[in-house]
Amino acid sequence: MVDQLLLVLKVGFVVLLYLFIWRVIRVASRDVEVGQESMVLAPAMAQRPRRPDGRLTVEQSLDLPAGTALRIDRELVAGRTDDAQIRLVEDGYASSRHARFLRGDERDIVEDLGSTNGTFVNGEQLHGTRPLASGDVIAIGQTTLRYETGRS
Repeated sequence: MVDQLLLVLKVGFVVLLYLFIWRVIRVASRDVEVGQESMVLAPAMAQRPRRPDGRLTVEQSLDLPAGTALRIDRELVAGRTDDAQIRLVEDGYASSRHARFLRGDERDIVEDLGSTNGTFVNGEQLHGTRPLASGDVIAIGQTTLRYETGRS
């Protein structure tokens, strides 16, 4: 009886160990997929020089003055919710969590967060994520933002 219990405990431990390793690999690969720095892979990437922050410049908005510059030095969420970094309360076409902008290692990324009316980059509807290039125009509801690279 004791031998069977020990065998079950050993098998359970091995299964938990494999699940833990699988979870670590999954999280690291998801971070790399969206261009975000991974805690698991950070030591290998630490040798790269830091690139300049990208920025979004407001071209048109009901909530933000034209010309307002927003640095992408971390994650920025755009939407109507109170915890959004880019608050679009007056924009009736924006969802509560409409889109987010992520600082990637190589390039910044925009992601539609399942918004009702969609996020558009250069007039094309965004499905999932997309790397940004300097000059890209992002439309979120009635708000238009231009992405630029370089020092702010």
